[in-house]
Amino acid sequence: MSLHRPERLVWDLDWNLLRSFVVIAEVKSITRAAERLNLKQPSVSNALRRLEDRIGQRLVERDATHFELTDVGKLLYEQSIEVFGAISQLPQLVRGVGDNVTGHVTISVASHIISPIFDQALALFHEQHPNATLTINVSASTEVARLVREKRASFGLGLVSNRDPALDYTMVYREFFGFFCGPRHRMFGQSGLTLADLKGEPSVSFQTDHIADALRPVALLRSEARLSPDVVGTSSSLEEVRRMIITGLGIGPLPLHVARREID
Repeated sequence: MSLHRPERLVWDLDWNLLRSFVVIAEVKSITRAAERLNLKQPSVSNALRRLEDRIGQRLVERDATHFELTDVGKLLYEQSIEVFGAISQLPQLVRGVGDNVTGHVTISVASHIISPIFDQALALFHEQHPNATLTINVSASTEVARLVREKRASFGLGLVSNRDPALDYTMVYREFFGFFCGPRHRMFGQSGLTLADLKGEPSVSFQTDHIADALRPVALLRSEARLSPDVVGTSSSLEEVRRMIITGLGIGPLPLHVARREID
């Protein structure tokens, strides 16, 4: 009995090509995809070409300044992360059958989150399911959303500016930011300062401090204050942004509940 073409695709497809394509789609660059996959750039380019030949459709439109998934590419990416998400859950499913563990929950969170609702939910979950296990990973807010979308995390907590239509959202906390400087800064200890006083000042910030990213409100406030557009330093780590502020590299944003430890 011969298989029809769609069925043959499932059996004949090299699944490593899909893995390479998912990474290409996420980083939007053949070069960066090669770095993440620890492969040579020609190998990744060849993987994309082979997948396009096998699918029979162009998946990516790209040139020296432009990279965009085609409609078919977008569809294949969404289906691919569903597949890899299901596969990533197999170890937990097999483990639960083999040694009577009721399950494992992977949670992805942004750093330094303060949420009594989340704390209560964890306590209640453990009380009701004492044999279940948890892993809580800390990532940037944009990475949190990506991990949940790819089903590599059961759910996540992070800052949200633009909602992903593929995810469900519930507000469990609201974080407030302020601008701070360290003891070496000329404004340290002064009172009565306004946003106008910050004009032209050098600054440091988070890597997600952009109009289109998780810290959009902070980016808008930084623009309103007319801080120097040349940011001295950035980091995805709150502790490293705090370090740069304290050591005098520039004015920077911090969550109020984190900065309060230094002020108090």
